[in-house]
Amino acid sequence: MDRCRKLYEKYLEWSPENCYAWSKYAELERSLSETERARAIFELAISQSALDMPEVLWKAYIDFEISEGEFQRTRELYERLLDRTKHLKVWISYAKFEASAMDDSTSSELEQRDMKPQCIERARRVFDRAVSYFRNSAPELKEERAMLLEEWLNLENSFGELGNVSLVQSKLPKKLKKKRQLMTEDGPAGYEEYFDYLFPEETQAPTMKILEAAYKWKKQKIGSDED
Repeated sequence: MDRCRKLYEKYLEWSPENCYAWSKYAELERSLSETERARAIFELAISQSALDMPEVLWKAYIDFEISEGEFQRTRELYERLLDRTKHLKVWISYAKFEASAMDDSTSSELEQRDMKPQCIERARRVFDRAVSYFRNSAPELKEERAMLLEEWLNLENSFGELGNVSLVQSKLPKKLKKKRQLMTEDGPAGYEEYFDYLFPEETQAPTMKILEAAYKWKKQKIGSDED
């Protein structure tokens, strides 16, 4: 076994960006029940300055902690990953993990039923954070935000009587088909169709502005009548 370790170490010295090799090395240690060694390998792997497939490596590390029943470690990994990327898939994966983060091996069916509402609430908090991120920090990523809400809606449906479908439905956008002009170096080159998304707060904002303007006009009118 030491010979296998030496081979992995030599290979990774030569190719430290190889995520597949890091994952297989950690998998080897886990197969030997060397949990701490496997975890140390994953930590060393994600600390590399360059990786060829970081998403594969992070997924392997997260799956490893889940399989070990280390849910708090898994949460910490997701939070560390979100510090590096706010990709849609990370948010969805995190929320789905929270929705099912129960220890099947040690919990009775009754205990799992009692824990389920807590898992659902944790999943909702992740989705809420994700929606807030796309709304406030990446408003141009409308399609991603719409996809996120669809995933949330599907999850609420899967919760059955514990689900709150209306919570998500109130956040869903209207899907609008639009046209935009295509431009080339030689000038206009026709039009293309695309989909845009109109979110509830975007439809409410103009209404609020109209109400504010009406209120100001009424206030000014009352003031001038008194004069």
